[in-house]
Amino acid sequence: MNQVFGLILNMPVKSPKQPTIFDMRHDGCEIIVGDAEHVLPGLAADRFRCCVTSPPYWGLRDYDVEGQIGAEDDLNQYIASLTRVFREVRRTLTDDGTLWLNIGDAYTSGNRRWRATDKKNPARAMSYRPPTPEGLKPKDLIGVPWRLAFALQDDGWYLRSDIIWNKPNTQPESVKDRPTRAHEYLFLFSKSERYHYNHLAIREPANGNGGLRNRRTVWNISTEAFPEAHFATFPPALVEPCILAGSEPGDEVLDPFFGSGTVGEVCVAQGRPFTGIELKPDYAEIAERRLGWRA
Repeated sequence: MNQVFGLILNMPVKSPKQPTIFDMRHDGCEIIVGDAEHVLPGLAADRFRCCVTSPPYWGLRDYDVEGQIGAEDDLNQYIASLTRVFREVRRTLTDDGTLWLNIGDAYTSGNRRWRATDKKNPARAMSYRPPTPEGLKPKDLIGVPWRLAFALQDDGWYLRSDIIWNKPNTQPESVKDRPTRAHEYLFLFSKSERYHYNHLAIREPANGNGGLRNRRTVWNISTEAFPEAHFATFPPALVEPCILAGSEPGDEVLDPFFGSGTVGEVCVAQGRPFTGIELKPDYAEIAERRLGWRA
């Protein structure tokens, strides 16, 4: 099966709308190569205890796949695409399930449609910038995370918490007219009013005497380089509290934007079977190697 899947992973993706999906299973875990919007409807309802994911950010990175989420010219189309995906995620969650969603923000381009090469971060491979959304001005902070959060709230999700992922080792920016961005958002959503949340599993130090307190909403977690992946990855230390609070050992966990497999890595370490959906075969192959499923 590994050998056959390896051949499949090297096949080019013509479009995320193609119906063919390739599936790799290992010890109760699963990586599905396909478009999340088309794969999710085929998954059973009420299956996953929690979902932890970081979708492609708007206008930041080119995954070289036709129709990819994040490459829309219109911000509203991007929000609508993600809302449809997470509507299906909600269907697949148990009634007490949760969604932990990491998303970053962006500034308007002032309708400058090209993007200079970022020498400090070559992974930012977009050769273009999306146009300035209607109603915004050049240099405006767009507020993408909150626009998405409110859209999901309107669509039926319970918005339970906004967590600040503070990055102590954030990359410098060459700006002189605003503070350097050093955080992203991690939203906690629930499917129902009452849901599974193991607060004891993620308590944090309260003082220097070994005491513990309820986890606060600012998480200081450094980014981690993953040289094999030529795109941003969120660190295992960010994923682990989500998994521990949102599930118990043996519960199934979902990541519809699997990337290089960070969620899978943490799930395996914590005894949770997972299903990861990844649009780009090359990234699924990276995840396979990271998980030790292939040499």
